Amino acid sequence: MILKSRREIVLMRDAGKVVAECLELCREMSKPGVTTIEIDRRVEALIRQRGATPAFKGYSLYGKPPYPASICASINEEVVHGIPDARVLEDGDILSIDVGTCLKHYYGDAAATFPVGTISREAAKLLEVTKTALFKAIEKMRSGVKLRELSRTIQQNAESQGFSVVRDFVGHGIGTKMHEDPQVPNFVSAGFPGFHTTVLKPGAVLALEPMLNVGGSAVEELGNKWTVVTKDRKLSAHFEHSVAVTDGEPEILTAL
Repeated sequence: MILKSRREIVLMRDAGKVVAECLELCREMSKPGVTTIEIDRRVEALIRQRGATPAFKGYSLYGKPPYPASICASINEEVVHGIPDARVLEDGDILSIDVGTCLKHYYGDAAATFPVGTISREAAKLLEVTKTALFKAIEKMRSGVKLRELSRTIQQNAESQGFSVVRDFVGHGIGTKMHEDPQVPNFVSAGFPGFHTTVLKPGAVLALEPMLNVGGSAVEELGNKWTVVTKDRKLSAHFEHSVAVTDGEPEILTAL
């Protein structure tokens, strides 16, 4: 776990504020008749106006082709890494948008799932529970708390409401790189280094990002090598914030 100085956290807050502005723009644009590529272009323009660069554009991970857009736009059963295109949003869709920025060599990363028009009760509950799970975990981000307590909180909040937790993707540290140690699973697991022993300290900055499904937790990757969907094609939601551990209250770096 790479601990940041107060100066570094201020710089990350600047990058995070750009992310927050972008997500607010995405919220405004998430309406029937809009395409995800339109949203992507508007977001990239805003990022560059703020003197930052889109962190996702050109990003390559595990031998994948460079990511071709500035946002990830995942609709309905798409879990993460949906590539923006000419698909038109329809009434009743849910749209998960993940935004990353880099400003003065520091990164910000956050995501939210937006209702498009009038959505079903099931979809509305999924969004509310996923968001609640994130904020309950953020409340736990205090000095002296073990990392596993964040994971436990997310899992308990999800499963108590009848939703499953995606296990193929996890939260992460963030700083001068988009992905730093430690990995932060959204479920209790012994399969991650230091999971049961790592204790949070002031200066730790984590991107917490629960992804919850209406159906099973299994996911699969589509042929474009990026977009991940639920295997049973049921709805999925995604919320994320970059958060700093302090001597007191946790500090959300990607909020307006």
